[in-house]
Amino acid sequence: MLSPEGVQPVPDLRVEGRRVARLFACAVEGVGMVAAGGIVVVVLAQVAGRLLDRPFSWTEELTRACFIWMVFMGMAAGMRQADAARVTVLLTYLPRPLQRLALPVYLLFSLGFFGLMAWTGLGMVMQQLRMNETIATLGWPSWTIGMVVPLSAVVAIVCTLASLREHRGAIALDRDEDTQ
Repeated sequence: MLSPEGVQPVPDLRVEGRRVARLFACAVEGVGMVAAGGIVVVVLAQVAGRLLDRPFSWTEELTRACFIWMVFMGMAAGMRQADAARVTVLLTYLPRPLQRLALPVYLLFSLGFFGLMAWTGLGMVMQQLRMNETIATLGWPSWTIGMVVPLSAVVAIVCTLASLREHRGAIALDRDEDTQ
């Protein structure tokens, strides 16, 4: 739609960025919720099968697969809220100049860990593809479960960087929340 001057308005990139970030967050959390729901359904099927004296052979493997997806995607989603484990109580006792190092150290170690996780996870998935590994009771290729490792690492990197915008003060122990 053109403005009265005949010039197309420029979209506000901040609004579009927030919209994309919300969509991304919903997708990541949705994958975790589907995995958690899968665990409930599969465990109920497992219990029902055992009660009927007809246990299913695939329920333990599928429960484990759903659990792996839930944990890794939950970890990645937690980075968006800056919910990573850190020893903030000790940081409050450090001198102010050392407290200022909290953010760079947090970023260095978080991004370094997730980068290493993505690299080694990708190597694992490539090996699973080369070896044509399958999950015995499900008949699925193993990479369908293994791919969550590099995928969640990349998501965690994106979420860690995104958390800087909203949670910088919590990460860096800034007492002045207006430093954004």
